[in-house]
Amino acid sequence: MSVRTSRTRLITAAASVALAAFSITACSDDHGDVGTATGPSLRATVPAAAPASPTAPSTSASPSAGTGGTTDKAPAPAPAPAAPAPAASKPAASKPAANTPAPKAPAAPPAAKPTACEGSTTKTIAAPLNRPVNHMLLTVTNTGSGTCYLYGYPAVQFGEAQSVPPVITDSKPQAVVTLKPGESGYASVNLSSTDGGNGSNGRTATSLAVYFQGPSGDESVGAGAHPALPAKGVYVDDSLKVTYWQQSLDDAVSW
Repeated sequence: MSVRTSRTRLITAAASVALAAFSITACSDDHGDVGTATGPSLRATVPAAAPASPTAPSTSASPSAGTGGTTDKAPAPAPAPAAPAPAASKPAASKPAANTPAPKAPAAPPAAKPTACEGSTTKTIAAPLNRPVNHMLLTVTNTGSGTCYLYGYPAVQFGEAQSVPPVITDSKPQAVVTLKPGESGYASVNLSSTDGGNGSNGRTATSLAVYFQGPSGDESVGAGAHPALPAKGVYVDDSLKVTYWQQSLDDAVSW
């Protein structure tokens, strides 16, 4: 029998005795106190409860099942020690940039070495002149990519002629005629005698070849030029002669 049941029975017996003398409304609590509505409260003498046999302390973390008992909680486990923060990784050391030389600008193509002007790098035009009469002007234009020199004088050949006309000695310029790309040089050709009496072996020529001299003046260089003549041809005789190459047109036609 539980201690609480024994207490209840004792309180009930005491209450029966008290009811004989007093009309009270009894109420009981867990400690055996009885109170009246009209008089002082009587404390019933309740024998002390027999001591409970000792029991091993509960190791359960759950609360006790008895009513009114104190709820025992198991001690909370100690927090686990915080894990040490990982050491910050060091950034990989960057390698110094190699000493790469700056790219060089493409070298300019070497300038063409000046050479003697000749038929493959020039264009030659033959044009008869009204004044002076019986004269024709040769114009040579540099069509190449480099500078060329007009050495000496033009070696002209009209038709099937076997010889080259002589040069007018006094027409020699002070310097060799130099033609940069696109520039022109000039020479004049005296086709026949102006008075009609000093020339011989007169004839009409319908074709012309022009050859160019080298620095020595003793030989022709490169290809010759073949400028067109007027459709009716040009009249030439043995008085045929030429000037040296000139840098300007005016110098060429002054002979």
